[in-house]
Amino acid sequence: MAMTHAGGSQPARLDVMLAIVDFPMLSAAFRDVIDRERDMAVVAEATSREAIVAQAKSSGPAVIILEYEAFASAGCGTPEALDEVRCAAPAAKIIALDCRCATDEFSVALKAGAAGVLTREALADDVVSAVRAVAAGHTYVSPAIVTRMVDTYVRGKPRAADDPYDQLTNRERQILLLAAMGHTNRDIARSLQLSEQTVHSNRANLMEKLGLHDRVELLRYTVKRGLLNPSVL
Repeated sequence: MAMTHAGGSQPARLDVMLAIVDFPMLSAAFRDVIDRERDMAVVAEATSREAIVAQAKSSGPAVIILEYEAFASAGCGTPEALDEVRCAAPAAKIIALDCRCATDEFSVALKAGAAGVLTREALADDVVSAVRAVAAGHTYVSPAIVTRMVDTYVRGKPRAADDPYDQLTNRERQILLLAAMGHTNRDIARSLQLSEQTVHSNRANLMEKLGLHDRVELLRYTVKRGLLNPSVL
């Protein structure tokens, strides 16, 4: 089973498989982070590309962290390989580990069937937040990627005079994108290493500045402004 109970009143355990073949030290670090959580455990760790599909089938994980490179010509990082793993373990949620730390690849990974995207520079809290988020049915995108999106696609675009978006701080812009992607205040707080109260205050401020009232309006706003591609949500 992907989520198991230890007995009694113990919470369900999240079983995780690691498929980070080309970066063994990173795989070891991820294992350490995950195994330190009381409700998580690494139940399989692929050491070769050929073993990934078979291990995904046999270990029955709730979450698979798979190294990924959208434009690779071969190997476990291709969109085709991601889809093969997804078909082998349809109940598992896949987190694509971006091998090139490239902003433009996260949407390709989501279209290929990943439920979340992490970068190799992810902090321990990012890894844990990503596992919890995708296991709960949410889409997760690393805050590092969101920051690059703000830098690359937002700051570089000319804005109309008196644009309410220009009133947002960089932190509020990060929270805006993460909230639009479905992250809860708790998820965002963990990812950005802030308190939940700080996230709540920033979120309330940005909603007021933009004249928004709920997440549906927030999501429509980010799509309309070209901050998010609706095809990857």
